[in-house]
Amino acid sequence: MIKFGFLIAFVAVAVPSPAAAQGASGFSVVNQTGLNMTNLTIRRFGTQGWKALGNAPSPGGRGSVQFSDPDCAFDIQATLEGVGTVVWNGVNLCEVKTVILNRNASGAIWVDYE
Repeated sequence: MIKFGFLIAFVAVAVPSPAAAQGASGFSVVNQTGLNMTNLTIRRFGTQGWKALGNAPSPGGRGSVQFSDPDCAFDIQATLEGVGTVVWNGVNLCEVKTVILNRNASGAIWVDYE
């Protein structure tokens, strides 16, 4: 029994634990709003300083974003043709490869992740 307990303790020490979140890094944005999107910007959640993210993808399109920040929560803002400025609040960019910006015909907005 002591040998078994020692083996479990050894395995627990030998197996590395998952690394802590490293913050936000490069990701892809998918425009699932059904509308042309311009002025794609980002800011840390709860702050005022918007920063450009580059070219916004066309409807149904995907664009790569080069980005790095130690935080995880961000607001993403875009101007949608015929609608105006829209903000997706509290987008989690840690450990995310793709952010899908959605909007339905009634105007509800949400984010999906891949």
